[in-house]
Amino acid sequence: MRTSIGSNADLNDYSVNKKIDSRSVSDDGFNFTQSQADFMELVLSHGVQELSRSLKLIHDLALYHSDISFNKVEKSALFDLKLLWEGFEQLEKSA
Repeated sequence: MRTSIGSNADLNDYSVNKKIDSRSVSDDGFNFTQSQADFMELVLSHGVQELSRSLKLIHDLALYHSDISFNKVEKSALFDLKLLWEGFEQLEKSA
């Protein structure tokens, strides 16, 4: 971006959530914010496989081992859990 005095300025210089490159968690052309990088470090240090199993277990317990009827919002939340555990499985495969 060009400033009024003619020099180039990066919008990231003025951002509250400055984007940084994570050393162990990065993809070509993608920069994580500090909070995103911290979250990914937490996920990777805890264990992607363990998180995936836990999310799948919670999903299956709620869906198959309860007498609760689910409305649209609850079904959506269960689908979100499924997306997360499948995403973690993909991370594990690519590691």
